[in-house]
Order: sequence, then C-alpha cells, then structure tokens
Amino acid sequence: MKTYEEIVSLVRDALVEAGSTFREDKKEAYRRAIAKESNEQAKWVMETVLANAEAAEEHRGPLCDDTGIPHLVLEVGEDCAVTGRMLDAIREGVAQGLRTLPGRPMGIMGDDSRRIDQSGGLNPDSAGVEPAPILLRRCSENTIRLHVLMFGGGPAIRAKTYRVFHRHNTQVVLDEIVKWATEGVAQLGCSPCTLAVGIGRSHFEAASMMLQAQADGRYDVQSEMEAEITRRVNEADIGPLGLGGRTSVLATFLKVGPQRASGVRIVCVRPTCCFEPRIATAELA
Repeated sequence: MKTYEEIVSLVRDALVEAGSTFREDKKEAYRRAIAKESNEQAKWVMETVLANAEAAEEHRGPLCDDTGIPHLVLEVGEDCAVTGRMLDAIREGVAQGLRTLPGRPMGIMGDDSRRIDQSGGLNPDSAGVEPAPILLRRCSENTIRLHVLMFGGGPAIRAKTYRVFHRHNTQVVLDEIVKWATEGVAQLGCSPCTLAVGIGRSHFEAASMMLQAQADGRYDVQSEMEAEITRRVNEADIGPLGLGGRTSVLATFLKVGPQRASGVRIVCVRPTCCFEPRIATAELA
C-alpha cells in the first residue's frame, strides 16, 4: 500500500498529465484525420490543435484556458481496501494538481444561493475548484487505480441526458443519439470532438456510464455501434470549428449499463471538445 504522501504525489501528477497531455491513441486519431482531410481550413484547425497539445505536453501547461472540473473514477480490486485516509490523500492530490497545472480559478464561494447566482465571489485559489463526487467501481486486477478526467464547460452546455422510447429496436436509440450528437457538435464550436455516450436505467446511471465510457474508451478500438454513430455524425459535414470537412467527430465512446424491462432507455450524450477527454491514470496500490 502506498503512503499518504505517495498517493498525494501520484494524484497530483495524474491531474497535471490529464490537463496537459493527449494520449498516444488520440494523437494518432488526429494524424489519421489530418491525412484524409481535403478541406484545407479543417486540416489547419486539426494541425493547430495537435501542435497546441504537443506544446502543452512539453511545457506541462494546460491544454485549454478552461482547465476543467476534476472527475474521478476509482477502481478497486478484490482484496484491496479504500480507507478514509486514502480518500483524503486523493483530495489533497487533486488540490495540489490544480495548483501545479495550474487550474483556472473558477470556484464560486458562499452559501447555496450565492453559489447559484455567483454573488459569493470567485475563489482565487485554483484548488477552490471542488472535484465531482468519486465514482467507485470494481476491477478484476488486485490494485487500486484512479482515473482523473478534467471536464470543461462547453461540452457540459451541449450535453443532454433524457429518456428515449426504444420501441424494442436498438436502431431507434442510435438514431436519437445521432440526432442529439449532431445538434450538440454543431453548437459546440471546439471540435473535432469525441462523443461520450452512456445508456442506463436512470439519469444518474446514464451519466455514470458516460463517465466510464471516457475512462475505458480508445480511439483505435471502436464497436459497430460506436463506428456507426461517428460515421453518421461526420456525414453532417460540420467539421472542425464548424468549418466543414470530413471530421466532426474523431471517435465515439459508448458504454451500456444494465437495463430494465421498460419501454424507456435513459441516454446521456456528451460531445466532448477537441481537447477532451482529458484523462490520466494513477496506480494507488
């Protein structure tokens, strides 16, 4: 088991990596999209995004001015235990990571009402940005693994979680996902994007599936449903920054949870921006 100080250090470094680095499979996805793009404006946008990412990685600086809200997925193996002290270390690591990156100070102070209307003022400390509640899940390996994802505001504005009457037909659900995604990507601006999609029995479960889809998804591995969603949204010719072109979406990450005997599926669609998913992983045990 790692010590408190070791866990703090691992989480801090993971948050900085998430906020400043593209994974290699994402870099390759950009390179493939650039190579096949015939629209010169779209090609330039993607080349610029990739160059920005390489500069951010070199200097360990933020990929974007909207440095994001930390979202955490904690995987726990069969014989591993999570203690309150470990959770405290994770929280401290997040705070140190936000100060190191640095994260943009955007935490609002005050009571419930003042946080809603923003009258409580801005917390000048980057660590004043509270992480979202931790999502806990079981893993098959005998380890404790933390995924750190940084969620920006634009994708949250364009995301949608709602019910779909499936009519006993998967295609009906996919059609609705494509419709929502096409609308969201067209309004997002910061594209090409990666679509994160979760399907569950409740709004909470669908959103948690969307989060896990980003933690598990890979640009070089796409299911038939993921590939269909990506292809159909790209056919809308929205393109990077809405300038047209073949690549509005680099990939789709889809996770389907348990379903109930019902006429309804709850679907969460998040059109992540050109820099998301911003993700890194740390082994804590």
